[in-house]
Amino acid sequence: MSIKPPQPAPTWDHRPGEIGTLIKDLIAKDRLLMDKIAALPAGECNFQSLALSVAETDFDAVAEPLSFYQNVSADKALRDASNEAEVLVRDYGVESSMRIDVYRAKVAAEKNLKESGQWEKLSAEEKRLVERMILDGTRAGLALPKEQRNQLTTLKKELSQLCLEFSKNFNEEDQRITFTEKQLDGVPKDVISGYTKRTEGSEEVYDATYKTPDIFPIFKFAKNPDTRRKAFEGYESRLEVNVPLLSKALNIRRELASILGYKTWADYVTEVKMIKNGKGVIDFLDDLEEKLRPVGLKDRETLLALKKKEHEELGLPFDGEFYIWDYRYYDRKFIESSLDLDDMLVKEYFPVTVVVPTILDIYQNLLGVRFEEINGTTWHPEVQQFSVWEKDSKDESGFIGYCYLDLYPRSGKYSHAAVWPLLPGHDNSDGKRSYPIAAMVANLAKPTPDKPALMRHDDVVTFFHEMGHVFHGLLSHTKFSRFHGTSVARDFVEAPSQMLENWCWEPQVLEKMSSHFETKKPLSPELITKLVKSRYVNVGLFYLRQVFFAKFDIKVHTSSEDQDYTALWNSLRESISLVKSGKLTPGQGTFGHITGGYDAGYYGYTYSLVFAADMYATIFKADPLDPARGKRYREKILVPGGSREELDSLKDFLGREPNSKAFLNELFGSQSANL
Repeated sequence: MSIKPPQPAPTWDHRPGEIGTLIKDLIAKDRLLMDKIAALPAGECNFQSLALSVAETDFDAVAEPLSFYQNVSADKALRDASNEAEVLVRDYGVESSMRIDVYRAKVAAEKNLKESGQWEKLSAEEKRLVERMILDGTRAGLALPKEQRNQLTTLKKELSQLCLEFSKNFNEEDQRITFTEKQLDGVPKDVISGYTKRTEGSEEVYDATYKTPDIFPIFKFAKNPDTRRKAFEGYESRLEVNVPLLSKALNIRRELASILGYKTWADYVTEVKMIKNGKGVIDFLDDLEEKLRPVGLKDRETLLALKKKEHEELGLPFDGEFYIWDYRYYDRKFIESSLDLDDMLVKEYFPVTVVVPTILDIYQNLLGVRFEEINGTTWHPEVQQFSVWEKDSKDESGFIGYCYLDLYPRSGKYSHAAVWPLLPGHDNSDGKRSYPIAAMVANLAKPTPDKPALMRHDDVVTFFHEMGHVFHGLLSHTKFSRFHGTSVARDFVEAPSQMLENWCWEPQVLEKMSSHFETKKPLSPELITKLVKSRYVNVGLFYLRQVFFAKFDIKVHTSSEDQDYTALWNSLRESISLVKSGKLTPGQGTFGHITGGYDAGYYGYTYSLVFAADMYATIFKADPLDPARGKRYREKILVPGGSREELDSLKDFLGREPNSKAFLNELFGSQSANL
């Protein structure tokens, strides 16, 4: 029987014209509330009178879904209206974060709470809320003189616009790159059949987009190095329009850091993260690069020998160099030849219609929940909608929240995979619960005339990872929305999902979620062994690429002056990633993380891997599908969200302080003891 959820699902029937009005009304209402708080006499400021978390929660509940349309709507007018609405929201966010009168009310409330003895009666989460809200104000520069505060407001608004424009260019990018059939030699037929075919002069040509399902097979399979070079240089240059935006954004960040009294933007950003300062990031990355470099050089030698052999066989000139457009191609060739593992064969075992329900099934059993598909309104007919419940719930008290899956590419849609926590969970002032909503947006390959929609193993790993964020958003249970789910330190936020990627390399799980699209048989034990072995093949080059992104990010956020970022991007990549470039390409224009919330934060992907490896090896490795272990993970990592220090959650889960042994052992095996 179907139980009616205590909270209805949102409707997704907004029209472009009403979005701006809704946002303006919302801002006006919030401004009135802030005026009311600011007008309170200092002696009357306390936890209740400030309604400390209510305003923020109510505001986000309306604004988040409306600004989400720009990433997923098929209607350009709606996407534009949504983007314009977010401009208003961000501008208002800057304005309200700079309100000295509201900041003073918060400072007065803390003082009153402490002096009246009420402070001790607050829960740990309530104290954390007060402390964080005051820290917000201090970090926003509210303790500074008026002139500097005004300067900060102007600069922050400008920065926010630049970041929005950068990401809009990303979503709207819709260029094509053209090849003949001969140039595409080696690229799988089912991939080519998805390209647009047309006649140019007397020959037939194919137009590919720069979206992942189109372009990555060219990097991995095109035999002609010139095709790969052309594809790569086009891909890296596709967002040249973002180059001046990034330069401006970096200049503004330097100025902001200086006004706020921080040596660098990186020091400002990392103050509230686990790593604490910019120097910590540089030390972490230097140490990692030093350990990876010898392994990467060995990988490079192996792949270069493979290239030399192939060039001789095909009669192609060989200049002794290993180029960036060679990396994915020879990495695949090496895996195929050394492990006899064919990426395209593996893909046949992962039809979307089997993998997605199986992954949902694994999560449901592990974490004790139940998904029920419902047919409510969504933003696009392809979107699936679920209500989520405690596994054995009999009534509405077992309701957890809603989840949306938007899995296939379409024009104007966000082009990678990500999760939007559209609504956080929290307690309402009447004591009732407000339930969370999470949306997962991906770009899986669509069906072709002769094959169903299939997933590469990489896609399976990504899907598992992103579902980890979905469950962090659904299963967290905090009093305040501010600490809900993935609202944790940015250098910890990826750890739970990275830990869950391990399931995609476990033989029993691989068998469970694979089913050949024709024979319906799972992956054979032999194929599974090969796939598992491929995980750490060329691991040195793989992680050096991550170190390159992280070092570019930390360099531009610790340097004191402007520079030629295209030159820096290319020279850093060459020295760190050990791959040569051809012409200089403005790849920094495609580095969305740097304007999308990961500024001075890209290191966090690798930093959090240390915690992920430790959590998996310590708790789950012995029995990855054990619901008792899943329950422990849910209670100690997911439920608290950001309501306590991340290190405390880790210690509670592991039963000790975290360490990097499992991570080093994963990467370097038995050699790790000497590192």
